Amino acid sequence: MATLLRKIGLIRLHDRDTEDPKHHQGSLKGTKGGNQKNNANKHCQTANETNNILSTPEIKARKLDQVGKDKAGSGKDKLGKDAKEKQQTGGGGGGGGSKTTSASSSSSSIPPLAPHRQHCTQVRTRRLMKELQEIRRLGDNFITVELVEDNLYDWNVKLHQVDKDSALWQDMKETSTEFILLNVTFPDNFPFSPPFMRVLTPRLENGYVLDGGAICMELLTPRGWSSAYTVEAVMRQFAASLVKGQGRICRKAGKSKKAFSRKEAEATFKSLVKTHEKYGWVSPPVSDG
Repeated sequence: MATLLRKIGLIRLHDRDTEDPKHHQGSLKGTKGGNQKNNANKHCQTANETNNILSTPEIKARKLDQVGKDKAGSGKDKLGKDAKEKQQTGGGGGGGGSKTTSASSSSSSIPPLAPHRQHCTQVRTRRLMKELQEIRRLGDNFITVELVEDNLYDWNVKLHQVDKDSALWQDMKETSTEFILLNVTFPDNFPFSPPFMRVLTPRLENGYVLDGGAICMELLTPRGWSSAYTVEAVMRQFAASLVKGQGRICRKAGKSKKAFSRKEAEATFKSLVKTHEKYGWVSPPVSDG
């Protein structure tokens, strides 16, 4: 029995020693290949699972948002680079570009005054030339005009006639006064602003003629003035207000020879305008004359 068991053990050892090594390697390769295939299958399965997860709408939306942010960031970078390049190119020569931009901005903020003034001067010149021609065409010898030192905007106007039934007309006859001389100056924005008018000679009392020869008439103020008024119309209104206010030629010794001054007339006119603006204009109304 022992010999039998020994023989069986020897046979098993012989079979193990005589086993084909190639067959053993192939079996190993087979096991390794199977393991690799199983690993590949597992990898494909995980990849498919990840693809399925990434294909959901939320993940797609996140992807689109990320792409849009990347594009916006690249666009800002480009704009920043372009701005830097412009500053570098424009800032050459010691910051000349910044100076030119600041100069252009400051010049654009200043309104162009010269064209406006030139236009006002043209309007004033055309208007006064037209009125001067119309006054010279008058045949009634009501007023005559002389330019002060050939200045179109500074007139000496002679008023030759007032109401012949008035005391003022009688004074003019008795004193051999042929006319009442007035000075009329026209501002830059005439006819949209009134002229300044004052009496030069003779020295008058009452008749709404005040100190310095200032004239108290509402139509000579910005409030009562209209661009439709002509110099002739203003002079007719003045002649009527002289009569209505009972104006007379001053015959008092010493006082009659004292001349009116422009400075005094301007001060008096400003004062009377303030007074009338406070209490109103009572007389003479604009419609008189």
